Amino acid sequence: MPKLETEIAGIKMKNPVMVASGTFGFGKEYAEYIDLNKLGAIVTKSITLKPREGNPPPRLVETPAGMLNSIGLENPGIEGFLAEELHFLAKFDTPIIVNIAGESIEEYAELAKILSREPTVKGLEINISCPNVKKGGMSFGMDPKLTAEVIAQVRKSALSLPIIAKLTPNVTDITVIAKAAVEAGADALSAINTILGMAIDIETGKSRLGTLTGGLSGPAIKPIALRMVYEISHTVNVPVIGIGGIVSGQDAYEFILAGAKAVQVGTANFIDVEAPLKIIKELEAYLNKDLPG
Repeated sequence: MPKLETEIAGIKMKNPVMVASGTFGFGKEYAEYIDLNKLGAIVTKSITLKPREGNPPPRLVETPAGMLNSIGLENPGIEGFLAEELHFLAKFDTPIIVNIAGESIEEYAELAKILSREPTVKGLEINISCPNVKKGGMSFGMDPKLTAEVIAQVRKSALSLPIIAKLTPNVTDITVIAKAAVEAGADALSAINTILGMAIDIETGKSRLGTLTGGLSGPAIKPIALRMVYEISHTVNVPVIGIGGIVSGQDAYEFILAGAKAVQVGTANFIDVEAPLKIIKELEAYLNKDLPG
């Protein structure tokens, strides 16, 4: 049988299946149902410098082959995360990667500085791609210059801690953003975040979300994600983590064939709490077959 171990920017993982930020909470929510030690890595919910209440409800809307979300980065802030969540995660033999978001470049840098002191944190995923906030998020990730500025400042503050830039698909050419992130010091890239979309209630004529738009995820975006992962992996020389509509081992294997070194499971976690573990088993079976690649 093939060995599933992999390494992303020095982060050693038992297998290439990670859980995506915002879909797995801080691990506590799933620990009662699955063995977190079997995961390749856990990427936490986005953490900001100060606590955030998030966007007004409704925040989730089911769509054909996916869902729209407009959570708005609700989280306890860095102090709450360190006091209430990180200690729990430290109990597991699984790399913990903290997703960080800020309204300014200075906030990203400060978060990186604080988290670089925590031995439990094995890497940072830099959220420059969230479509559901008015400040920061996607506005940084749509501009190669701003992308470079954020990553460069995080690189200085994070010292030797691996940093992964999470890219938005809501751009004309994602390879331009990918190159800017890598040139500024990103050790790896994760792609893609959600695609900006909306749903309308025909009875009221208004958005079905509390905000006008939200981020589309799930199987509906997989072909777009695959294409973008392929383009990125053939443009830059750092590991790429594929995200977007992965619900089976076959989906994961397609991303690997497209150039990804690891994958993140997101929306599938809402459908089946055991989805990541099932995908690990199915991926192992695919890798053991005599398939292309």
